[in-house]
Amino acid sequence: MSRVGKKPIEIPAGVTVTLDNHHVTVKGPKGELSRTFHADIEIKIEENIINISRPTENKEHRALHGTTRAILANMVEGVSNGFERGLELVGVGYRASKQGNKLVLNVGYSHPVEIEAEKGLEIEVPTNTKIIIKGTDKERVGALAANIRDVRPPEPYKGKGIRYEGEYVRRKEGKTGK
Repeated sequence: MSRVGKKPIEIPAGVTVTLDNHHVTVKGPKGELSRTFHADIEIKIEENIINISRPTENKEHRALHGTTRAILANMVEGVSNGFERGLELVGVGYRASKQGNKLVLNVGYSHPVEIEAEKGLEIEVPTNTKIIIKGTDKERVGALAANIRDVRPPEPYKGKGIRYEGEYVRRKEGKTGK
């Protein structure tokens, strides 16, 4: 039995979950998320608790059981509290700024790199070397953070680049000269 899948999900106050066949809509103070889940996985809402169960013990159902529960829990968490992901810029002259809805990165290229936030996501730049991405959908927040990091991933020799907040960059020793 899936340890993740059999844990019930508590619905906090101010959040409403509606189930239409296998299409789940979650509304809360931060926004609204909806998703259609696999038809074999059974989702039950009783009072303020969501339970997920699977019909058989075959491999596909076991995999879907925990995944469905995790996605649903993230949806409930997202509309009630939201998610955020932090990025840090490390390097001489590396800086970020915000112009309207666009994030402008100066990270050593001959031109500034502009990234526009998707609808439902918010980019904050508290300092010129720190970026914070906020939103209700954990998957989209992480994807935008990964796209920004891919502009200049941290390199192992000097550690320069864009890294996640608290990410450890394994450093390598440079060339040794005679």
